[in-house]
Amino acid sequence: MPAFSRISAPAAALAVLSAVCMRGTVSAAEYTAVSPDRTIAVTVSDEGGRCRYSVMRGGEVLVRPSALGFVFADGIDLDGDLSIVSASRSSCDSTWEQPWGERRIVRDLHNELTVSCARRDGRRTMRIVFRVFDDGVGFRYELPAAGDPSDFLILGEKTEFALSGDDTAWWIPAFEDNRYEYLYTESPISAAGAVHTPLTLRTSSGIFLSIHEAALTDWASMALQSGAGNVLTCRLFPWSDGVAVRVTTPAVSPWRTITIAGDPGGLITSTLILNLNEPSRIADTSWIRPGKYIGIWWGMHIGKYTWGSGPKHGATTANTERYIDFAAKHGFSGVLVEGWNLGWDGNWFSDGSGFRFTIPHEDFDIEEICRYAAERGVYLIGHHETGADIDNYERQLEAAFSYYERLGVRAVKTGYVGNRTNEFEWHHGQYMVRHYRKVVETAAAHHIMLIVHEPIKDTGIRRTWPNMLSREGARGQEYNAWSGDGGNPPDHTTILPFTRMLAGPFDFTPGIFDLFFEGAGRPNNRVNTTLTKQLALYIVIYSPMQMAADLPENYEGHPAFRFIEEVPTDWETSEVLNASIGDYVTIARRERGSGEWYIGSITDENGRILAAPLDFLDRGRMYRAVIWADAPDADWQENPLAWEVTSTQVDAGDTLEMRLAPGGGQAIRLIPLD
Repeated sequence: MPAFSRISAPAAALAVLSAVCMRGTVSAAEYTAVSPDRTIAVTVSDEGGRCRYSVMRGGEVLVRPSALGFVFADGIDLDGDLSIVSASRSSCDSTWEQPWGERRIVRDLHNELTVSCARRDGRRTMRIVFRVFDDGVGFRYELPAAGDPSDFLILGEKTEFALSGDDTAWWIPAFEDNRYEYLYTESPISAAGAVHTPLTLRTSSGIFLSIHEAALTDWASMALQSGAGNVLTCRLFPWSDGVAVRVTTPAVSPWRTITIAGDPGGLITSTLILNLNEPSRIADTSWIRPGKYIGIWWGMHIGKYTWGSGPKHGATTANTERYIDFAAKHGFSGVLVEGWNLGWDGNWFSDGSGFRFTIPHEDFDIEEICRYAAERGVYLIGHHETGADIDNYERQLEAAFSYYERLGVRAVKTGYVGNRTNEFEWHHGQYMVRHYRKVVETAAAHHIMLIVHEPIKDTGIRRTWPNMLSREGARGQEYNAWSGDGGNPPDHTTILPFTRMLAGPFDFTPGIFDLFFEGAGRPNNRVNTTLTKQLALYIVIYSPMQMAADLPENYEGHPAFRFIEEVPTDWETSEVLNASIGDYVTIARRERGSGEWYIGSITDENGRILAAPLDFLDRGRMYRAVIWADAPDADWQENPLAWEVTSTQVDAGDTLEMRLAPGGGQAIRLIPLD
């Protein structure tokens, strides 16, 4: 359908095709583009010499006229005295296949409007590209080549999101030292300050929005500042010298995105972020394989092991081979080992570096371990903790990945623990965006997959660089082990699918069976769920590389471990069956290359009875439903280990009743009987 079109009532108020409206003696250009299903419209104008846009859905204003533009260090800004000098349009309807993901086939259906804006003195221009999808809007800035010199310093971005009211928001604070690792607050947006994206909002009429960005490549990450009149203003994480973005034209910004849905589940199933990223730059992705892993990791968090050398050192040859044997026995792809290399004991070297990424501890024979793993069909997952010392890491980067490639290490977990990188730079500024991208590209050159902790937030680059499997970027499982507030409350994982998870896969590290980890010396800490909620998280919290995070001895012989052995990590398609932010969520996913479905359902601190209609199943086909459920007397506080497994036959006409204990969950496997 065309990118501009007239719409019949009652949606006629959504769009004016292309109009010139007289405001006294000033001519204001105004253009509107609509979504293919005609429900969403974006209007852009230059009224009053300022470029502004607005967004409507079904005749309802979601974003009032909002500012666009930049402030430059040379004073030749693009935030006033502007006019739209031209406009063009196009449409797209195509499909593409993910090498892995929540769904295999993605449809890219959108209408595009490009407006060219110029200062009236002719000294600087920009283009703004709007893409309008059925599930939201994306727009980005394009700065054309500007002659000599072509390098510019951007001091600020003027992008606004003027909300229609004091929307309910789910948010975490930005410009704080603990990166993205905070519990979410639910409040009116007027009560928020500077917040990270994705920012999730609910309007008074019940429309759900998520404001984020896509294709963050060589720019500063965007935060949002809540201000008067419910206007959200873009705040870029600056360099340590105060510059926001260093630009060499021609250049493009990340896409600013607004995902729009009539219910919270629609936010989860949106593909808008992925569609705004470039296609894969890795021609042969056959070496990129989802899977599950275990690792020498949780033991450090609960005090059983240490990262550094000594009598409790976890990364020893013997202990690692024990983990490899367990992985091979139970069908896991890899074994993560943290604390294997020099630097954990604070051994600083003559060049001023800390961690060494090619020198193991004396009690860790990495050559023997990799040989031992390969013989058993398992691979070592390497670990690069940088301590936020980027200079040290980049000096060793090529050698470190070459070393791992030679050893047959197929995946690497990186870490950037520290309040600032190189002591001065935000994790989320342009300096680190460039670094994270350099690591992804270096890893790809060596056929290595990545799991990144203390990362830059996901903005969909997994489409372009699909070796970027998963990342942290929120409070994960480890907070249950040592956080002074007692760990993640039961509602934490019922908020994540509608907030952090809208950005992309999350290495949450589920699967703790010893919920109390007694003897760890932390009497106020425990995992605040039932056991079956830990199973359900494998479906609800998506990652193509999922960890079974507990100690092998806590899994061995436990009948519930069978679900972790069986659950896939790569999906043909996904559907949301129940959704209420902070209360509960139910997600169904079909295994890629199989007719089997899996359902995961979780609740907050309140017990619930939820219905799971099975109309997504193949008609005329019977299935065996294997149900791992909370026992009738289960409770996350009083009786979290009580669970049961049952089975029954179902078909597409059935509805399963799911009883979830307080803080509980349910995991279901649906197996075709024919």
